[in-house]
Amino acid sequence: MLTFIGLGLYDERSITVEGQEALRAADRAYAEFYTSELIGTTVSDLEDHHGVEIEVRDRAGVEQHPDEILEAAETEDVAFLTAGDTMISTTHVDLRLRAHERGIETRVIHGVTAQTATSSLTGLQNYRFGKATTLPFPYAHGADGLPASVTETIEGNRARDLHTVVYLDIKVGHERAAEDEYMTADVGAELLAAEYPDLVGVAVARAGSPDPLVEAATMADLAERDFGDPLHLLVVPGELHLLEADALVELAGADRENLEIA
Repeated sequence: MLTFIGLGLYDERSITVEGQEALRAADRAYAEFYTSELIGTTVSDLEDHHGVEIEVRDRAGVEQHPDEILEAAETEDVAFLTAGDTMISTTHVDLRLRAHERGIETRVIHGVTAQTATSSLTGLQNYRFGKATTLPFPYAHGADGLPASVTETIEGNRARDLHTVVYLDIKVGHERAAEDEYMTADVGAELLAAEYPDLVGVAVARAGSPDPLVEAATMADLAERDFGDPLHLLVVPGELHLLEADALVELAGADRENLEIA
C-alpha cells in the first residue's frame, strides 16, 4: 500500500487527524519538500511529533528513481508525505500511476491547500479563481521580462473576470542558489510591476500559521513593503463582487478606489 498524505500548510500539527493516524501506522515514510515546504517545522520535529522516521527524497529521488519507494510499497504500508495537499503536483500523480502499473494499492489523504487558504484569508470567492501560475526567479527561466506563461494566465483570467493565484518560486538545492531560496511577495510584486504597476495585487504570507498576513495594494506599492518570513504568494483579482471588495478593504487594507468592482 502506498498512502499519499498531505501535511497541510505550516507545521507538524497541520496534518489532518486521518493523515496523522495513517502516518503513525505506516511501516515506512518518505517525504519530498522541493515542491513546497512546511516553514514552521523541521523534519526532526515531524519525526518526534509523530513518532516515525522520515526519509526525505530530492526531485531526482522521486521523479527519476522512485523504485525504492515502489518496491517498499509492494510489501509494506508506505506513507509518502508532501506539504499542502498531496496531489496538487503532477510529480505525485506520476508516482501514483507508477504504483498502479505495479499493482500497488494507493490511497490519498488530503491536506489544506494554499489556494483554498488564500480564498479563506482574502474573502475572494473560491469558485471565481481561474488557472494558477508560478512566477519564477529571473535566473530560472532565462528570458527578459515576465514569462509568457505568467502574463497569458493573468490576462486570460482577467478577461473572464477570474482571480489568479501567482505562486512564487521556491528553489531547493538549485545550483545557482547558495542556499534554499524563497521568492517573497515584494520581489514578486516588483517583477509584476514592470508590466502591471497599477494593477491591484494581494499578498498572502504564512497561510496556515498563527500569524498569516494579507495586504492588498497596487503592485508598485506592494513591491515596497516587507511581508516577513515565507512562504508567500500573490493574488491578482479579477473584477470583484461587492462582498469581495468589502473583504479586501476590511481584511487586506485595500484602497476601495483602486478596486475594480462589478
